[in-house]
Amino acid sequence: MPAASEDSPRYPGWRVVAASSACIFVSFASLLVYTFGIFLKPLTKEFGWSREAVSAAFGFAAIAVAVCSPVLGWLLDRFPARRIILPCMAVFGTSFASLSLLRAPIWHLYAIFLLLGIVGNGTAHLAYSRALSTWFDKRRGTAFAALLGGGAAGAMVLPLAAQYLIGNFGWRTSFALLGLLVLALGLPLGWRVRERVQSSRQEKRLESGASVPQALRSRAYWIILAMLFFCSLSQNGALEHISALLTDRGVSPASAALAASALGGATLASRLVTGWLLDRYFAPRVALVLLLIAAAGTFALAHAHSAFAGIFGAALIGIGMGGEADVTPYLLTRYFGLRSFSSLYGWSWTVYAIAGALGPILMSRAFDRTGSYTKLLLLLAALSSAAALLMLLLPRYQRPAQSDPLDALPTVALAE
Repeated sequence: MPAASEDSPRYPGWRVVAASSACIFVSFASLLVYTFGIFLKPLTKEFGWSREAVSAAFGFAAIAVAVCSPVLGWLLDRFPARRIILPCMAVFGTSFASLSLLRAPIWHLYAIFLLLGIVGNGTAHLAYSRALSTWFDKRRGTAFAALLGGGAAGAMVLPLAAQYLIGNFGWRTSFALLGLLVLALGLPLGWRVRERVQSSRQEKRLESGASVPQALRSRAYWIILAMLFFCSLSQNGALEHISALLTDRGVSPASAALAASALGGATLASRLVTGWLLDRYFAPRVALVLLLIAAAGTFALAHAHSAFAGIFGAALIGIGMGGEADVTPYLLTRYFGLRSFSSLYGWSWTVYAIAGALGPILMSRAFDRTGSYTKLLLLLAALSSAAALLMLLLPRYQRPAQSDPLDALPTVALAE
């Protein structure tokens, strides 16, 4: 079968992208992250827990992601992706559904969220990015955008779905049905995520690049990590409390869920546009603009007292979140190659997850102590702006993105 180029819809790599994107739709980074805020109030009402106590569960999950991501990255650099994806999807879907059986001792909630965090990145972007990188070079930015578009679609659809299910069937049934959705989509489609079989020359190209110790001595890597920390602290802090924040200010639960959905829609659009931009322009400059937009969204959310203002601020945050998610793996491949890509991406997820754990807890503490989120949101907007300005410090790539003439081989096979 003659091989199509990366520009062709018939190129087999796009089928791997489609399967991966559908898995991301029901992943930790989509389902858990974007519906947690919808379940926050029902859980506090049911069990009498404070918002800070419930938000600590998300913190446990994020810390587990932080600890386990380097290990998952190391495994993904050495084994086919689906050997990691399938067991992680099975555990994630089953554990999420088991939240329907939640009982009053809060350690029960913490234990399940800890397990969700352990397998979380085995279902999320980290698990699929290296496999896609073996298929794409010239259109790598677009491929990453399509991959992450699945998560953005989940961010747009799943909050509304969760709100509808909770309103009509209760939060217990909602957890069970969403967990079953993970298993129904994630397992059969995860089986289709395969790396491209490489010739010896291609394998040599893919294995070129920096080792983990070499990357850790690079200024560029630490700039990327700092950017991720500030972005995650700000974006996750705002994201996990957007529904509670808006309903506290008199916005209806349906409109608050719509704001979370608008964030997901903006993230989807941003990821698709950002992928196109990354294939054509210098990635740090693209990131600079997108992250400044996210900072403006956090600032707007601090002063949002209507459904329109909340939706507007959430959409701006979504634009920045979409850009950051696209830019990070793209920068890692361009600066450090694919030799240790998953390991380096895993360590970057550790930094992202630590900040992601702190953000919602800081938001909860600010509300529990002052009854308001405003001052902390303004501080988070300033941190997002600082993250954007860090992009000005990144150097030029050592080599420009270009198509690989070896991609025009007479046959294309799939790795087992």
